[in-house]
Amino acid sequence: MISKELLDILACPLCKTDVRLEEDRIVCTKCGRRYPIKDDIPVMLIDEAELPDEPKKEN
Repeated sequence: MISKELLDILACPLCKTDVRLEEDRIVCTKCGRRYPIKDDIPVMLIDEAELPDEPKKEN
């Protein structure tokens, strides 16, 4: 589980805007990229992100 404090300081590495938690992904509020969370650690790498129109990948 990602803490509220961590979520408050995270930003999308591509467009530098706020993110929100949706199920098991961190989602950019601007571009919609979905960043996975693996072992309770957000993977905030642009290359690992799913685009808004892509189906979710299984971990």
